[in-house]
Amino acid sequence: MATLYLIPTSLGETSFDKILPAYNTEIVSALKYFIVEDIRTARRFLKKTNPAIVIDDLTFYALNQHTSHEEISTFLKPLIDGNDMGVISEAGCPAIADPGADVVALAQEKQLQVVPLVGPSSILLALMASGFNGQSFAFVGYLPIQPADRSKALKRLENRVFSESQSQIFIETPYRNMKMLEEILSVCQPTTKLCIAADITLETEFIQTKTLKNWKKQLPDLNKRPCIFILYK
Repeated sequence: MATLYLIPTSLGETSFDKILPAYNTEIVSALKYFIVEDIRTARRFLKKTNPAIVIDDLTFYALNQHTSHEEISTFLKPLIDGNDMGVISEAGCPAIADPGADVVALAQEKQLQVVPLVGPSSILLALMASGFNGQSFAFVGYLPIQPADRSKALKRLENRVFSESQSQIFIETPYRNMKMLEEILSVCQPTTKLCIAADITLETEFIQTKTLKNWKKQLPDLNKRPCIFILYK
């Protein structure tokens, strides 16, 4: 049966030897059809994975927030015709906080075979290193942009931490990280704990857990750095 492979990529500039199994290279090198978030980024990733890959021999389908459901439904034609395909995200694991979820959902509806390959997930790596509850956690993605709505959202997450003992994981656009951190410090209780995980798997990796009271003593520079925030008690 033809297979839709979910192909993880790096979270930044780091050696593939550290984060991706050799088996992934074998799979990627044999594929001719790819559904990708950004074609240029995908081409660079494929060439870095295996320089022998001839990019001009490959077919790419661009999947992003602007892709219509009608377009997505045509992307799987090579798979239905019996050809293996790959899904590549901009960073990390496809379909996790990623538009690739839409094509995976369609493949599952059509009862096509979907195989996730091993690779780095910033969400899970951050949780692993946080010291927080790894048995009950929620990834809630981006919080509202408007300050009042964001404050309410943070309060809801903090309440869930204490009422359900559930780790609350969320992200922000890198250039708004510092604003998010300031908002967390002003809205949540001083005894609430926060893990900040930035540049995961990179040489500049930073992962620390402190109470909000202690974070206030010295703030890390998170500007323009991919970052995960986790609240817990």
